[in-house]
Amino acid sequence: MTGPALAGRKKVLGAVLALIAFPVVLAMAEAVSYYSLNQNNGGIVSSGERREYLLYVPGSYDRTKPTPLVISLHGAGMWPASQREVSQWNRVADRHGVVVVYPSGIRGGGGARIWRSGSASRSEPGLMKDVRFISELIDTLEASFNIDPARIYANGLSNGGGMSFVLSCTLSDRIAAVGMVGAAHLLPWNWCTDHRAVPMISFHGTADSAAPFHGGASWVAPGMLFPDIRTWTANWAGRNGCAANPTESMVAADVSRREYAHCASDASVVLYTILGGGHTWPGGGPFPEWFVGTTTHNIDASELMWEFFRDHPLRPTQPN
Repeated sequence: MTGPALAGRKKVLGAVLALIAFPVVLAMAEAVSYYSLNQNNGGIVSSGERREYLLYVPGSYDRTKPTPLVISLHGAGMWPASQREVSQWNRVADRHGVVVVYPSGIRGGGGARIWRSGSASRSEPGLMKDVRFISELIDTLEASFNIDPARIYANGLSNGGGMSFVLSCTLSDRIAAVGMVGAAHLLPWNWCTDHRAVPMISFHGTADSAAPFHGGASWVAPGMLFPDIRTWTANWAGRNGCAANPTESMVAADVSRREYAHCASDASVVLYTILGGGHTWPGGGPFPEWFVGTTTHNIDASELMWEFFRDHPLRPTQPN
């Protein structure tokens, strides 16, 4: 083979190798980017377990001023960064000067991260370890930042919403109010022995197949029954000593709002019902619609939660 022909073959071979290598390099770059974007940035040892979290402190944070803390809990099978993207709480934090932390659940039997909020026994060690982790996480952040102890709030999606209920029953002396989206409630009401009136705001879609709006069986927890969301909300209002008759209004073409007012310690209870909404975060990041259903963008759940939280600080005189 002559020199020019050999040189030509080498160029062709080089081009082929480059074409083969490019997708590999691109995939590696995407993997590095994914890992970087989904990496947690904090951790503590709690109950002998290594627990991690993703913390966001807005640029406007001023250590001379007491600052609200929002704890946002992911759903089963998710992780802190996915909760950040779905809820878009960082955007709210930038707008209102709020510190946000996204804790990580523990890896369950199948390897998916979960909150152990499905046990009806307060002696269940896993559940109380999760509660202790959140309490110690608050301690850790209070030691590093000027956190306002009267304005610490919890919210969550699905399994994280169920965990928010647990926190309202176990850390009501620290958690001022809670928020829930598509909450997976698997604990009976008599599990909650802490009777402090805890303000609550909830969002739930009528076409939620994971945590059915009208209750009943679900593919996410075979053998267990979910409660009717309106009944669950009414029970919460009863816990808070609210007036029996809620106020109903339409806030968008596909969203209704039900509020229980005149509650003990002004601890109101609000339910947003998304007509045709799926197991999704209203106004939040994208979920695969074929899997979880429709996401409405006619309201912003995180923004509405913050407005609710802002109006419901922890009241020191509230009875426990």
